[in-house]
Amino acid sequence: MHIAVLGGGVVGVTAAYELQKDGHQVTIIEKNDAVGTETSWGNAGLMAPGHSFTWSSPAAPMIMLKSLFMADQSIRFKPTLNPYQYIYGLQFLAQCTAERSARNTARKYAIASYSQKVMHETIRDTGVEFDRIDRGILYFYRNADRFEAGIEHMKIMRDLGHTIEVLDRARVLELEPALASVKDRIAGGIYCPSDESGSCFKFTTALADHIAKKGAEIRTGEEVLSIEVSGDTVTSVTTSKGKVKADLYVMALGSQSPILSRRIGEPLKIYPIKGYALTIPVGNNPMPPTVGSVDEENLVAISRFGDQVRVTATAEIAGYDTSHKPSDFAFMASVVRELYPQGADHDRPHMWAGLRPMTPTNLPCIGRRKHRNLYYDTGHGHIGWTMSHGSARILADDIAGRTPAIPLAEINDS
Repeated sequence: MHIAVLGGGVVGVTAAYELQKDGHQVTIIEKNDAVGTETSWGNAGLMAPGHSFTWSSPAAPMIMLKSLFMADQSIRFKPTLNPYQYIYGLQFLAQCTAERSARNTARKYAIASYSQKVMHETIRDTGVEFDRIDRGILYFYRNADRFEAGIEHMKIMRDLGHTIEVLDRARVLELEPALASVKDRIAGGIYCPSDESGSCFKFTTALADHIAKKGAEIRTGEEVLSIEVSGDTVTSVTTSKGKVKADLYVMALGSQSPILSRRIGEPLKIYPIKGYALTIPVGNNPMPPTVGSVDEENLVAISRFGDQVRVTATAEIAGYDTSHKPSDFAFMASVVRELYPQGADHDRPHMWAGLRPMTPTNLPCIGRRKHRNLYYDTGHGHIGWTMSHGSARILADDIAGRTPAIPLAEINDS
């Protein structure tokens, strides 16, 4: 069967890989000049089932309310004139009860942990390289009270089966010597030894090269403009270069997915959440980060990609605007400079802002809806790379008529 995958980010490429493994002829259609150059380029690089907590939690409504008046909130709501922003906001708030937050976190973790297993199989079978660091991820705290609260909070992950270790200050420094300059400001840390990090962009590019060598067609610089339907069947997609016909279509367009799906009568509960990233060269500095970390006090994530350091922070519900200015990065830049003064060329940062396709539940949209030959694999939010591999296998199993490892009803019941 010929399957057209709409979107060439990590979600689309991993879906194409799993579908090709099943014997399908695959075509990827990507609007940019190369795969993986939007959200997959600027993410934190953490493959982190241990970070599967849902953002729609009981604490989120107050954080969003404060963000209207205070710029230092981790989730910011910036009002626009787009009515879908308010529809999404209400859907998000509806998921912020303790019961729904716990349920969604458990299901999100199930996808993430399964996905990590699938990723390991992919690495084994393809040999792709992407500056992988498999030494775990460190979540460290500066305040003793917050550290104790963090330990209590992480019991959720332990109860779900994730391995966590509580580290005192000395053990934090033993794990990450690059934090020596701030050792007196660290109360302790929580270590997830099975979590990983690496360059999502390099992974996506390498996997795309792998499937191309096996016969996949990758059409870049070609934007999907519309989807043509007849009854319950997609007949073709119109792109900036003409029409593409296939037997089956997979929508993996991230934040653009709900725009196209609404035109064919299929509203998706997805809205773009803006995030910011700094990429800083290591240069000749002697003490760069050696393990992926999250400064839980400031909610800043730091990863090492070969000769670069990636720093990410902030979630803004602000529409499809990806503009940015240097002041947007000032806080996160000051945090990474404080933590790793000898870890990177801090005066040479590359600034980036992009959109995460987020659902109210934080669970992705996977599978078929009203059209018999259109499947969805989208809405993966802030841990898209973490969930992409499992989502791709679940999608491929559903298309093949196999029983997926995680029932679709447990993912798409929002």
